[in-house]
This record gives sequence, structure tokens and C-alpha cells, in this order.
Amino acid sequence: MLDDQIRPNGHGGLEESVNENHETMESLMRSEDAGLEFPNQGEIRTGVIAIISPSQILVSIGSKSEGVITGKELESIPQDVRNAFKVGQEIPVYIKDPEDEDGNVILSFTRARESMSWEVVEALQAKDSVINGKIDGYNKGGLIVLIEGLRGFVPSSQLSFNRRSSMQNESPDKWQKLIGETMDVKIIEIDRARRRLILSEKAANPEPRQSVKDKVLEDINEGDVLTGKVTSIADFGAFVNINGADGLVHLSEISWDRIKHPSEALEVGQEVKVKVLNVDKTKKRIGLSIRALSSDPWESKVAQYSVGQLVEGEITRLTKYGAFARIDGDLEGLIFISEMSENRIGHPKEIVKEGEKLTLRIIKIDEEQKKIGLSLRKVDSGAFADLDMKALTAELNQEDEE
Repeated sequence: MLDDQIRPNGHGGLEESVNENHETMESLMRSEDAGLEFPNQGEIRTGVIAIISPSQILVSIGSKSEGVITGKELESIPQDVRNAFKVGQEIPVYIKDPEDEDGNVILSFTRARESMSWEVVEALQAKDSVINGKIDGYNKGGLIVLIEGLRGFVPSSQLSFNRRSSMQNESPDKWQKLIGETMDVKIIEIDRARRRLILSEKAANPEPRQSVKDKVLEDINEGDVLTGKVTSIADFGAFVNINGADGLVHLSEISWDRIKHPSEALEVGQEVKVKVLNVDKTKKRIGLSIRALSSDPWESKVAQYSVGQLVEGEITRLTKYGAFARIDGDLEGLIFISEMSENRIGHPKEIVKEGEKLTLRIIKIDEEQKKIGLSLRKVDSGAFADLDMKALTAELNQEDEE
């Protein structure tokens, strides 16, 4: 009977039947595959927990292969969250690798939850929402606050006035007792690529002192000299409270000396005199300066020198375009390569070396840029013969008087 069904009929009937079956199978497979959405790297999906074991979690994500959370991705899930997982539970997963060597899709629960958290905080920022977060830690610059599972930072300058006032005279570990407490904050900066989330308690709690700050902004003017107290220190400068309003002393405005961090010259709680550089009433910002209240030591040091004068200098460093020479303490001048020799040279090291002491001539003093130009080749220049003679005569006369 079976033979009768598959016996050739002389017109290719068997071949046609096989081809039809083959095409039907291919069509069925294509239709099945068409209903599957294969995962792509970086995609976030909702999966269903299929198996939970100590070493891995298998998750069904609607593709042929189940996804797996294992290794570091499993370890990154907080223990209390892992303990709460149940078979059949829906969880968000991030596709790390669409297929490993065993054919499994590698998943990350932590990455998925974090990505979703960033979307939530971005929406909260767009709505200018006040959020209640939990204080999770601190550093010398401020507090770490958890928002939607993300670690946000509240700089000291963005804490409420009442909190800063109450903590001002506390010990260095003043923030320790705040861990575990909650605080209302607003999001003031998000940089998802750098995982940067900056929060402000001050923005979330408009305080009565705002009217005091507005009054200060109305009353002060550029050029005013005031006394204030350092309230916080950041890498870029120090905040100083003047009559209830915070102003910023930028790093470059703290001292005439070169310092790498404000803490080298200032400390929180220190009373300082400041000069008002600018007042932005629209943005409610005050620019202050400490160094503006003292004269620039560079000006007093360079005042004793003049263009054309011969000086003794010590070569301090070489560059491809010239050499720097110290002529008085920390006062330096630059000898351009073109001022080293009458002949063309390729590098300053052909003429001078570090530590060498030489007689040099000042050919330029730029008070605005605080730069001194020096020359080696013009030391014996006839163009300065009269000036050299006058200097020598004055020196001899001074020796005679002594």
C-alpha cells in the first residue's frame, strides 16, 4: 500500500512530492523563525526566570537559546535581591553577548536595572522633581546619596544652609552620623557616559535665607572688599559665605603663588577678606578674589629691571624653542632659540645646558603677560654700548661713595 503511494507515475510524481514536502518544511521553519526576535547586543528585554542555581540563573527571553546570568554578572546582584528571585518571575535583562561558545545568550540584570534607573532620573530631572534619597556615604567634598539605585553626589556647597551651619564646627567625620538618613534633593547634572549624577539639597529646599541672598546680591558691587568665611572647598576653588550668600573664589584667584589645590592655602571655617570681582544677579553668582587684595609680587620683583640691562641668569630648563633662565629667586625669563647665537642652531642644547650660569641681556618686559625676554647673542651687541657704559659708570660711582 505504501509502495503504491510512493511509486513513480512516470511523470515525476515522486520527485514533485518530495520537493513539495521539502518546501513545506522550509516554509514552516521560516515562519517559526519569523516569530522570534533574536537578541542584539546592548538590547534590554524582559525575561522570565527559568532555573535558579548557586552558579547561574537561566532566563527565558523569547529566543531559541535561554539567556544566562553567571560569573561576575551574578555576583554583582545584591544578595538580598538574588534571594528574592523566584522561578517564573519577570526581570529586566541586558544583552551582553548574543551567543557565547556554548550557544547561550549572556545577560546582565545589573546593567539592565542601571540603564532603566538612568532613564528614570533623566525623567525626574526633566520634571524638576524633588526626590527623597538615602545617604549612603561621604567624602571630603560632600555626601553620597542613593537615587533609584544610582549613587548621586551632593557637594558640600549644595547642602542646605541649615545643614551646613549645624555641621560647621563638627569633627572631620561629621558626615558619618548622617549615613542611613534620607534627604530631599533635586538633580542638577546628569552625565550618563561618565556615570555622573550631581544632586542638590539646597535646590530642593528653598529656604528663607534665599531672600537674604537676594538682598546681598542687590547690595554688593564689583570692587567691594568684604569679610567672609570659607564654607566648602572643591578642586576648582573655595566657596566663601559673605553676609548669607556664597561666592566663589576660583583657584586662580586664591594666591599669587602657584597652588594645585585650594586646601594648600585655605581651610573650611577660615575667615578671609575678599574682593568682589563680579556679580551675576540673574544666575545669582558672585565671583570673589583673595589675591586681588595684595600686590602682585611679580610686579615688585620686575620693577628693578629694565630693557637692555645685563643680568646673571641660571638655565633652569630647555625646550625645543628656547631655554628658561632664573634671574631672581622664582623670577624667570625666556631665551628664544633665535636669541642664543648669530648662527642657526637646531636645539638650545647646542649652546646651553641646565644649571649653567650666564650673563644675559633683557630685551623685553611684558607686564601684562608677566613675561621677560632674554638674549645671549645680544650680550656684546653694539646697540647697547651706551647703555652698558652708563650702567658701568653708575656702578663705579656707587663703589666710590661706599
